[in-house]
Amino acid sequence: MKVTVVGAGAVGASCAEYIAIKDFASEVVLIDIKEGFAEGKAMDLMQTASLMSFDTKITGVTNDYSKTAGSDIAVITSGIPRKPGMTREELIGINAGIVKAVSASLVQYSPNIIIIVVSNPMDTMAYLAHKSTGLPKNRIIGMGGALDSARFKYRLAEALDCPQSDVDGMVIAAHSDTGMIPLTRLATRNSVPVSQFLSEERLAQVAEDTKVGGATLTKLLGTSAWYAPGAAVSSMVQAIACDTKKMFPCSALLEGEYGLSDISFGVPCIIGKNGIEKIVEIELTAAEKAQFAANAEAVKAVNNLL
Repeated sequence: MKVTVVGAGAVGASCAEYIAIKDFASEVVLIDIKEGFAEGKAMDLMQTASLMSFDTKITGVTNDYSKTAGSDIAVITSGIPRKPGMTREELIGINAGIVKAVSASLVQYSPNIIIIVVSNPMDTMAYLAHKSTGLPKNRIIGMGGALDSARFKYRLAEALDCPQSDVDGMVIAAHSDTGMIPLTRLATRNSVPVSQFLSEERLAQVAEDTKVGGATLTKLLGTSAWYAPGAAVSSMVQAIACDTKKMFPCSALLEGEYGLSDISFGVPCIIGKNGIEKIVEIELTAAEKAQFAANAEAVKAVNNLL
């Protein structure tokens, strides 16, 4: 199992680290445009191998995609990160060119590759990867919902004052501050609806805190988060590599599902060795359907800028 991570910045390096520590891949290729940067990160990570007891080989490369040849999975994290006050949508001008070029290079050397897109605005970048590569819809996945759901569970556990392992919940729709929908109605604590423990007002606050999860960290750190995004995408890579059939909410190309077409949008998906094995259609309330459709229109408006 060979995995390529494009972009050796905070998210890419964290992703490579988590993949290596889990020890399910034979090789991780970390590639970056900055001279020597990926090589340095790879060397630093490899020096932890005896301490962390993993055998995964991590190789650093400066902008030579021939070294990624034969990759089974690739993660695209490259592009400029969010800065304080910046929306994900504002990143589109620069990041579209980067994602298009990177996708083409990956497919050139690994025609059977499965691509996971992390770069923002993520739903639009996943859509661009679909349109520019022509790969089957199951082989391009947008990461957003996996991260947003982890942030949702963190906020739920905080409100419940319980371990996160007790909590289950999911975020669907767009990977943006205004576009995501935390499904508080379906969230549970050990199968018991969280509405039995939390008031409607507290649940609404949990949802709002989840929506601004990325912006909150950007304000505190001065740049995008890296541990949680890296962990989220590494979990998706593991689901593909180990064919676990785990369900993640992620950005998938829709062709009639949920009444939408020609859009990459956050929905529950079964992830396995073929990438997206199945899109799971869940029953939404009338209010959730209306919000879902409105948020999809907002993403389509951003897609039109491509």
